[in-house]
Amino acid sequence: MLRGRIADYRRRVCVELEAAFAEEHPPGDVAGSFAVGVFVTALPTLGAGFLVFFALVALVERISKLALFASVVVLNPVVKWGVYAASFSLGSVLLGPVPGTTPAEISLSAGPGILARLLVGNLILAVALTAVGYVVVLRLVTSFRAREADVAELLPDVGLK
Repeated sequence: MLRGRIADYRRRVCVELEAAFAEEHPPGDVAGSFAVGVFVTALPTLGAGFLVFFALVALVERISKLALFASVVVLNPVVKWGVYAASFSLGSVLLGPVPGTTPAEISLSAGPGILARLLVGNLILAVALTAVGYVVVLRLVTSFRAREADVAELLPDVGLK
């Protein structure tokens, strides 16, 4: 059952990304759109990220809508819990533990300290994921389009004019 879910998730990601790769946008625009989407999606926006997406689509002509929204498929709510856990851990390493708290006892007064660690770690992770996402998608788009061009060159010329 878990293998089936993972296979379905993988297929969905591949379908979304390949649709974005086939768009008319230059590879840098597709990769940049995906990277911006990853950055916005990685941040704890509580759903407001979609408003940012719609604003970007309306305001930026070069943005690839498919690549932007494909980032949501990659960083879905299940994955985001892992991002948040890693963010808090990274923030705690950088800022130290929250004063006056233990894992067994956490009070509301520790909220600002916990939030600060979450946000610092999350911002760093979002920047790292954005950079990695840009490089990976740029290479994938370039490779995908080169492969598509190679296939087109192999097709016979039937002389349609």
